[in-house]
Amino acid sequence: MKELRVGMIGYGFMGRTHSNAYKRLTDFFPVQHKPVLKAVCARNAEKAKAFAENWGYERVETDWKKVVSSPDIDLIDIGSPNDTHFDIAIAAAKNGKMVVCEKPLAMDVKQAEKMVKAVESAKVPNMVWFNYRRVPSIALAKQLVDEGRVGKPFHYRATYLQDWTISPDVPQGGAGLWRLDAAVAGSGVTGDLLAHSIDTAMWLNGAITRVVAKTKTFVTKRKHAVSGKMQEVGIDDACMFLAEFANGSMGTFESTRYARGRKNFNTFELNGEDGSVYFDLEEPEYLQYFEYKQLQSGEKTESHVTGWRKIHTTNSEHPYMNRYWVPGTCIGYEHTFLNALADFVMGIESGKPTQPDFRNALQTQKVCDAVIKSAKTLRWVDTGVQL
Repeated sequence: MKELRVGMIGYGFMGRTHSNAYKRLTDFFPVQHKPVLKAVCARNAEKAKAFAENWGYERVETDWKKVVSSPDIDLIDIGSPNDTHFDIAIAAAKNGKMVVCEKPLAMDVKQAEKMVKAVESAKVPNMVWFNYRRVPSIALAKQLVDEGRVGKPFHYRATYLQDWTISPDVPQGGAGLWRLDAAVAGSGVTGDLLAHSIDTAMWLNGAITRVVAKTKTFVTKRKHAVSGKMQEVGIDDACMFLAEFANGSMGTFESTRYARGRKNFNTFELNGEDGSVYFDLEEPEYLQYFEYKQLQSGEKTESHVTGWRKIHTTNSEHPYMNRYWVPGTCIGYEHTFLNALADFVMGIESGKPTQPDFRNALQTQKVCDAVIKSAKTLRWVDTGVQL
């Protein structure tokens, strides 16, 4: 078995989810590469050391440049704040390293385009961690769409709701709250939450071509966690936008961190001529599916037994589930990263690039930028997406 020597940049929430995937990969998937946790890098050496000891990394670095140039590392995993993605990815690619990066890919399209050019010029395998594609229920929705069971699409609607920033006493910035600092995050719920919704939507339903958006910042000033000074808030607390897809269907997207009681409420529904699919992350083991068929005689199949099916996606024939437990038993959030890593490694071994790669994630970045632009002008904006 070949070694896949990993250099992790960042030790936060995503650093944990990714590290767990590296440690468990060969326990569940018959791949030819075994991850080896070589180095973790972060600015706080003490916290990075504790992280390394807990997860089994061989060493700690505080300078990411040492990690991306190290000869004993094959893959750079970027789990650090958004404003660091660009420099790390460019340097890693120049050093011939494989690169996997948290979403959103970059601060804006201009950065993302340069990152795509870097990894493609270097011909290094690359991936962005849009892990929700690897929820078995969402992967099953993709299968149903590809099988033509939804038919001609009419509507796509998505929501992504949280409530953790409602209090005006929550500060912005620093190691734990950088997502509220526009200089570090780039945007608020648009890049943090809707990027997931957009990626899923275009994976299932094709390119988003135009958007018109409205954003809102409810708390306009917050204390900065580092300086202690009150500063203007530059991120969007909430975003709603309408979308047009290349296939002619219409879309609605809503995201906020001000939905009291919602912690990570992520849903989508796709309605087509022949059926519909609906998913709710709060019940990730289920996919709801409505089937509507017309027989050759012209008679509809709708009858007294027609209705939505709530499919429990735990059978071995469901995506990824043949690697886990017996039917009826569920996997969790952490497995979505494990599934994504398995797809990436199998892509390396087969020579078929894993999606979403940097070029694919660039298309999501284009929609996010168009949403932010539209929110400033309150006009329709073309995305320029090319899938």
